[in-house]
Formats: sequence, structure tokens, C-alpha cells
Amino acid sequence: MWDLEALRLGDLPGEGARRWGDREALTFDGRRWTFGEFATEVDRCAKGLIALGIEPGERVAVWMTNLPEWLFLMYGLAKVGAVNVPLNTRYRADDLAYAVAQSRSAMLVALARSGPVDYAAMLGEAMPDLGAGQPGALRLPGFPELRTLVMLGGNDLPNATPWPALLAAGEAVADAALAARAAAVEPDDTMVILYTSGTTGDPKGVVHSHRPIRATCERAQLLEMDGRDTHMHYVPAFHLYGYSEVAMISALSGARQVLTDTFDAGRALDLAEAEGATILHGFDAHWHDLLAAQSARPRSLTLRFSTYPAGTESSSVIASRIRAAFGPTISGWGMSETWSFVTCSRLTDSDEQRANASGAPMPDYELRITDPATGAECPTDVPGELFVRGYSQMQGYYDKPEETAAALDAEGWMHTGDMARFRPDGQLVFMGRYKDMLKVGGENVSPAEIEARLMALDGVREAAVVGAPDARLQEVAVAFVVEDPGAGLDEESVIGRCLGRIASFKVPRRVFFVESLPSTSSGKVRKVELRGRLRALMAGKREKGGTG
Repeated sequence: MWDLEALRLGDLPGEGARRWGDREALTFDGRRWTFGEFATEVDRCAKGLIALGIEPGERVAVWMTNLPEWLFLMYGLAKVGAVNVPLNTRYRADDLAYAVAQSRSAMLVALARSGPVDYAAMLGEAMPDLGAGQPGALRLPGFPELRTLVMLGGNDLPNATPWPALLAAGEAVADAALAARAAAVEPDDTMVILYTSGTTGDPKGVVHSHRPIRATCERAQLLEMDGRDTHMHYVPAFHLYGYSEVAMISALSGARQVLTDTFDAGRALDLAEAEGATILHGFDAHWHDLLAAQSARPRSLTLRFSTYPAGTESSSVIASRIRAAFGPTISGWGMSETWSFVTCSRLTDSDEQRANASGAPMPDYELRITDPATGAECPTDVPGELFVRGYSQMQGYYDKPEETAAALDAEGWMHTGDMARFRPDGQLVFMGRYKDMLKVGGENVSPAEIEARLMALDGVREAAVVGAPDARLQEVAVAFVVEDPGAGLDEESVIGRCLGRIASFKVPRRVFFVESLPSTSSGKVRKVELRGRLRALMAGKREKGGTG
């Protein structure tokens, strides 16, 4: 058994090597690592970080797809007391620049290219002064704390350190020096900063200590995960879902990971069949593709269950389809600020509960549903705003004290902004978001952030973004734009000027031009009315003055 109060992320690989040394821990693209070999790679990475000058508490941004090096960094950073800042691989130049600067990262570790995506080129665009300074001593306007850029898979950028050079530098670091750094890490030290979109503009960095590891460990025990399990790991490691529910849970339970750098449903199912996978994971977009791929060419699978956060009316239908095609599902609710799966299905739950609810609370969490107007607690089956309090909630938003105070009240309750209700059986039902937030393929997307980007374009006077239903992604962004007189904008040009500048899931799928945006007497845009207009447009009605 693990000591739940003393868990530190950097200890997990070494403990895994002690418990399960010769058992396979990871496979990727034909390569395989035992738990012992995995721990060795983590230590090589950790020593390299020390050699390149990373100090305890310093932040290191990681921008790469699901690669073994991502996992080695995940644990290596924690072992030396540094803070992991995972970056979304769908970020583009502007997104990248904001997150690296706002987090005050001292190092950025980036993948040069993944298929057609040229990350190195975007880095050069975001940081045009990389030629200044020298490796390990960059001098970049706008990034005063960024000293080191490490590149994996190519090194065409000036003053970048190749990944092999980081590992080579670590060979001079003694085992005792690494052990001393690891011993100095406390469970309450910051472990990770997860960037998530808010409702008021730029993304916020959600700060977590090592304490939430306990929640992941208890979930592994609840779902009886152990060395007999094999997880398919195609959900992004930068996302809390992959970070906690696959990468971390595997290290805690002795389960194996089958890692893929990107998600392709057919490839994932082929590997699941070949490797004897027992657990699949995914949001709506993953399951939409997995169901289609299995229907087109059924595979013979050996699944115990799959995880799929259900509860909303639309997700209940998908959960039923997953059950029919792949077997039982495990539902749950969580968010970056509270950790994942704060509520979770039990193995004894019925199919109806797993499809129509979001599970019951995990141990030592407090949840309540409150009336947004009165603050009174709502009775069973009455929806309201979900509040959460527990040991795994965030320490705060990085360098954003006002936003932190707005989300965490004086009594320690996290105001989630989500609408939910409790069923008579004690199961939570997630119903949607009170906050003005979109959910695009499992990614939280801030309309305010997209609106700010649109209004920065020449010719755009005003912009408002709402969500439109999407069969695959659950929701996509749609923009209503008021253009300057004579600007001559059209839908194609607005969308085209967003592509390559912001992450693809933030780019509006449609742009409708209007003479004005509906607003309240205080000047706030009435998005309820815009959603009504959008429904009419989607039903085939053409709005006067708009594009169809």
C-alpha cells in the first residue's frame, strides 16, 4: 500500500522499479520499457535538468505530443523539485508565447515537428530573437526568465540545446546529488501548472501540489487496477485526463501503458487488439471516432471497462453506444481546478447509472449544489451550481490573485460554474456550464479569448462567440461579427486570419456578419439571443444582413 499522505510524483518510478522491476511498464512504436528501465530513464532526464541549471520551484514548459520523453520529463521534473507546465500541442505561436511568458518558465522543452505540424517554425515566430544570448543564457524580450530551449527531434533553431545534449550533460551529475534534490521535495510543493481557458479572456494556469496524487491512487484502488491492466494512452498527456488517469494511474497501480504520439481511432483499436488492452479512455470526440472505426472493422478486444465522463443528455446516448460496442463504462466529473474524477462510477453501478450520471463523490470530498440566486443548498434532483471542497483542489491560478479569490471563497469552496444536480441514489449529474464556456472535443475554450482575437483583426469592430452543437466534438465555436464600414470582410477571410495564429479548436467554424450585437441596458451582449439566432440559421433561415 502507498502512504497516501506522503506521495510525491518523483518517487513513483523508483518505487515502481522496486515493486515491479521486470514487468513491462510502457510500449511505444515498437519499443518497450520495464518499470526498472523506465525509472532509469527518468533519472537520466532528472540529472540532465540539474546539469542545465534547473532549480527547485522553477517552471519548465513542455510542448510535445505523447512521447516517452514526455513521461520521463513528467517524473524527472517532479523528482528535482521543478514545476511541469504542460502546453497544449494544438497551441500556435500566440498561445505558446502567452503561456511561456505568463508562467515565467525558465526552460522550454519542445518537439521540432510532428507529421505536418512544424513546432520549430512556430517557436521561431513566437520568439524571433532566439539568436540573442547563448544556449542556457537566452536574452528574449517578453520572456525575461526563459534561459534554456531544449529541442527534441531536430535542432535548427539558434541557441537551442538538443535533447541528447541534456542527457549527456546529466552524466556528470552524481546519484547522491539527485537523491538530495529528491529528498528535499515536500508533498505541498507545487508539482504542475495546467493551463485552462477561463470565461474572462486569457487562459489561467491552475497550480497543483503533489497532494492530488492521493486521489488518483484511490481511484486505481476503487477500480481494482493492477498489473493485469493495459491502458491505451492516446488522450493528450498535457491534459489532466491523460496526465492523471493514464500516466499517473499506471505508475501507481503497476498497469502497462500503450502510448501513441497522436490519436487515430483505427490505429488505437488495432494496437488495443494486438496488445491486449483492458481499458480505453476518451471524451466525445475520441469515442465518436472509436465507435465509427469499430463499426467499420470490428476488432476482438479484451476490455474490462472504458472511461467516459457522461451525465449530460447528449453524453448519455454516447455512453449507451459505447456500452453496446465495447462493454461497461466508468463515468465521472472533474475539472483542472479540482483534479479529475472528483466523482466516479463504481464497478457495482448499473448500466443506467454509468450512462446517465457522473458517478458518486470520491472519499474526503465535499460537494454541494447551490441556488445561484440565493446561495441556498438545492434539494435532491433540483439543479444548481456545483461547489467542491477537498484536499486535491488547486492552490490557485498562477499569478492571478483576483481570479483565484473569485473561484475559491473564504471557506475553501471551489465555485465551479457548472450546473449539476444530485439524484436520489447519490449520483451526481453534470448538466452543463453556468459560466460562458465552450467544450470543444474535451477542451475548455473561452469565448472571451476568441472574441479578443477576432477584435484584434483589422476591420472587426465587435465580436461575440457562442457554441454550436457538433456531432463529433460536442460543441464548436461560432462567431457573430460587426465589421467596420467598408471593411469588406467575409467569412473565409476572418477564419483564414485565425488559422495558424490560435489553436485549431478555438478557430470559429462559422462567422455570421450582423449590423449590431444584441445587448442589455448595461452593454453586456445577450448571448441567449445570439444562440436563438444561431438555431434559426442552422434550421435554414437566413438572417437579414448575415452570411449563410
